[in-house]
Amino acid sequence: MKRKTVLESGEIEKMLVHLADAIANDRSDPSRFALVGIHTRGVFLAERIRKIIMETRNLHLSIGNIDINLYRDDWTRSTHHPEVRGSDIPFPLDGRDILLVDDVLFTGRTVRAAMDALMDYGRPDRIALCVLIDRGHRELPIQANYTGRYIETEKSESVNVMLTECDGEDRVDILAP
Repeated sequence: MKRKTVLESGEIEKMLVHLADAIANDRSDPSRFALVGIHTRGVFLAERIRKIIMETRNLHLSIGNIDINLYRDDWTRSTHHPEVRGSDIPFPLDGRDILLVDDVLFTGRTVRAAMDALMDYGRPDRIALCVLIDRGHRELPIQANYTGRYIETEKSESVNVMLTECDGEDRVDILAP
């Protein structure tokens, strides 16, 4: 498999600062706003965005995480035993503005599954989406409200986001067969 690095650590950090600033600017009532990271890398990105907003705006935001494996419409195709990590949403969703955070937006199926999973916890007033990378090739009519970078890819390629918390370094690669 051929690998091409398209983003390094410093570029990712700048993107996160830019995303955090845009997200904070759009919040009229931070008490109603919460971040929910989609397992696995979305959880780490949500935590980083929250930390940046806390440091730059002195806003304390609620944060949670959600596992969507059992909500995916394709889990039986990929494995008969999905790894269920569990979700942690320690605040009520009703009446909240929720920002789902994920690393890559591709077909839209992960986001659809995350919205289905959220509805089991309550009914937010609004759900928005923040992604580090949008690579196109949507199968569902879903788009991000906040995007770090759009990267044009072939459908046969993969986008691999690596984060220090789980991979030991920050980097985004495109993998071609």
